[in-house]
Amino acid sequence: MEVTLGNSTHYNNISVMGAGAWGTAIAIALSKDNKKINIWAKEKEVVDTINISNKNDLFLPGISLPSTIVAYNNFEFLKNTNLLFLVTPAQYLRSTLENIRGLIDNKIPIVLCSKGVEIGSLKLMSEVADEYLPTNPIAILSGPSFAKDVAINLPTALTLACKDKSVGKKIAETISSPQFRIYQSPDIVGAQIGGATKNIIAIASGIVFGKELGDSARSALITRGFSEISRLAQALGGEAKTLTGLSGMGDLILTCNSETSRNFTLGMKLGKGMNINEATNGLTSVAEGMFSTRAVIELAKNYNITMPITDSINKLINNESDIDTIIEELLSRPLKEEA
Repeated sequence: MEVTLGNSTHYNNISVMGAGAWGTAIAIALSKDNKKINIWAKEKEVVDTINISNKNDLFLPGISLPSTIVAYNNFEFLKNTNLLFLVTPAQYLRSTLENIRGLIDNKIPIVLCSKGVEIGSLKLMSEVADEYLPTNPIAILSGPSFAKDVAINLPTALTLACKDKSVGKKIAETISSPQFRIYQSPDIVGAQIGGATKNIIAIASGIVFGKELGDSARSALITRGFSEISRLAQALGGEAKTLTGLSGMGDLILTCNSETSRNFTLGMKLGKGMNINEATNGLTSVAEGMFSTRAVIELAKNYNITMPITDSINKLINNESDIDTIIEELLSRPLKEEA
């Protein structure tokens, strides 16, 4: 199931579960050197357009896909897969795992690309995966990356976090290219918290932009948001240095400063006066920050971590407060030492 190239061993039968914008972009990045990549889509029309037209017009319009990407609406491809990327939305990871756990080898590495905390269980994606695939090596792929940038081969750098250093190295060597640079880390907790929480801060950043409160206010918010993220990550066992890297600060900077970000754009619409239903109307992709806020706040409370910005976005998303009240409350919080 593996092919040796030079002195290193690469995976040669790679599959991607989830054909949204990010899953499709990952498949494109993995298809270097005309490598065949299997991709699973829930929507039959997505499968048909990928296989017939080499396009995914629903989730990644305007991008031509390599003909070596083959789409499926069933799971037959899994029996020969030796490296699997899971790119379904965070809140659907459990149901995906339920569907596939008896269909894959119990030793193939699983790369989790979903960013979020599971509602209800308050578990990280790796913890959910461990319930269903306890013997499979788990890796986390996270960092500053927009799907379209990756799809058109613009330079991108990401963190691949894996406790098993040798497995992480093999994955990194398999998927890396000059335009898709992979940096390894053993810290799967820090990488996941950075990815899950930055979406919430991005909503807040979009609100500040939409309310025209100025770049100074937005910079302050992003900085204080990073402080919240770091506190939670370290409480759960993540490393501070991970949060200053690509999967932490890098991802936060990108997501909080571009209208390409679904979460930033959602916040911008809210800041301009739309309600949550108006702001999300017509979205084809998920703004993960919407669904992570309550879970992140409950997780923070369990560890006695204060996250005022995150808490404010949670109240707003769940119609427990309004933007003007939230801004007033944040600006009137007691002064404290920055550290």
